[in-house]
Amino acid sequence: MLRGFLVILACNLFMVAAVQAQKLNNQLDSLILAAMPDQQGPGAAFMVARKGEVIYQKAFGKANLELGVNLSNESVFQLGSMTKQFTAVAILLLAQQGKLKVNDPISKYIPDYPGGDKITLHHLLTHTSGIKDFTKMKALAEIAQKEMTPKMMVDFFKDEPVDFAPGERFEYNNSGYVLLGYLIELVSGVTYANFIQQHIFDRLGMKHSYYASDRKVIDNRAYGYQKKESGFVNKTAINFSVPFASGALMSTLGDLLKWQNALVNNKLLNTAETQQAFSRYKLNNGELFNYGYGWHIKEIGGLTVRTHGGSIFGFKSMGVYVPGKDIYVVGLTNCDCNSPTVLTENIARLVITETLKSK
Repeated sequence: MLRGFLVILACNLFMVAAVQAQKLNNQLDSLILAAMPDQQGPGAAFMVARKGEVIYQKAFGKANLELGVNLSNESVFQLGSMTKQFTAVAILLLAQQGKLKVNDPISKYIPDYPGGDKITLHHLLTHTSGIKDFTKMKALAEIAQKEMTPKMMVDFFKDEPVDFAPGERFEYNNSGYVLLGYLIELVSGVTYANFIQQHIFDRLGMKHSYYASDRKVIDNRAYGYQKKESGFVNKTAINFSVPFASGALMSTLGDLLKWQNALVNNKLLNTAETQQAFSRYKLNNGELFNYGYGWHIKEIGGLTVRTHGGSIFGFKSMGVYVPGKDIYVVGLTNCDCNSPTVLTENIARLVITETLKSK
């Protein structure tokens, strides 16, 4: 009798959970389609995970307009500045190995860097260094399609006047992360691409993540587009040695979940280093700012979240993690006309609300 009751109860609970899951699925479909109604143009792929498991994953629109190929959950997108997460963790891995310290001045590794005795790796990681952001330099167009070594990239911006003294204010800065990539090479003795491959991608089984290339044949590649008055065009070409450690990685929804789960479960970093990545820091005047090492630290729906987006010719990306609920939301798009930032945050809000209702 009791056993039969328990079986019926389990079946009812399963049915309730299934109904709730389908309701959330329909709500997410509606939210995304309202924001991105054109299914014949470039599109996006979205994923929601809770407690490390996928609860929603779907692709919309085309991976290649010329061939009429649809995007899929396995499509490989350029990440743009979501790359900074990987660069920051690579620095913390080297710190964990005792090969550097985040409070080291950059002059320890690049003796001739102007003012390098006052700028630390911490300043670079937190966008508080004051060095010139190379993406704001007019001369960028002259090198955008050239093969640049990391040293050439650093030399490109290092003699520019600084915008402010180190630690004086927070100002998002791509040059700082190019410098960090160069330091990773100097300290580890291998290229940035190889370091990320060996110490992150290979260790975590991220088999569909790459240092970007337009020449390499990449299975399930999503092609990047831009929108002009005349319609969609193929993305502007850029040599990936230019964004380098600030924005040159590619990945998929599934691989990014492996990455997020590894961070949550300390598969790469110890607790102390993880804490460094996700802490808020203070400016020289004692004011807190909302950035850790490679992640923005902000609030959505009254909950603390870790976020970071990315934008590079033809692609935009956004990732949101809610530690208190162990919810991870990712949006990847293959047209820089489609920013997933607000949509991804709205998906997170919806999932948080529905999660609270089901308690």
